[in-house]
Amino acid sequence: MRWTWLVAAVLMACGGNEAEAPEAEAPEQAAAEAEAPAPEAEAAEEAAPAAPATPAPDGARVFFVSPSDGDTVTSPLHIVMGVEGIAIKPAGAVETGSGHHHIIIGPAGIPEGQVVPADETHIHFGKGQTEADVELEPGEHKLTLQFANGAHTSYGEVLASTITVTVE
Repeated sequence: MRWTWLVAAVLMACGGNEAEAPEAEAPEQAAAEAEAPAPEAEAAEEAAPAAPATPAPDGARVFFVSPSDGDTVTSPLHIVMGVEGIAIKPAGAVETGSGHHHIIIGPAGIPEGQVVPADETHIHFGKGQTEADVELEPGEHKLTLQFANGAHTSYGEVLASTITVTVE
């Protein structure tokens, strides 16, 4: 019973952290930066076990459509996320061969089987979004696109892609 409550709390915490779909807002308002979760949501997330990992389909990959690795960009940065060989589905049910995107601002992806945290450097796109505008400070930034299943459990490095951009 306690485990069920913790999983529900994690999913609700992640649901409040998702960026709005770009088509629902004007481009200048579609900022995808995540809000920090409430302290009790963070505690629930840390205590919750990861949902059982489902293997990534053979040949599946995620990638940045734009920007490209090494680009010099302005903020807000418009990001287009791509995927091949796996279905994009909203967060919720864990379905084999599906999941959704996360952008990690920083150098590392999330190991396979671990839940993607919900904080200001781990942006969730649990509504199935494939585009977002992200505010970044001037300077060099590593961005990792990490795909995860419906319970935000990472597929690991096989479904991750990292680029470096410089914000003017």
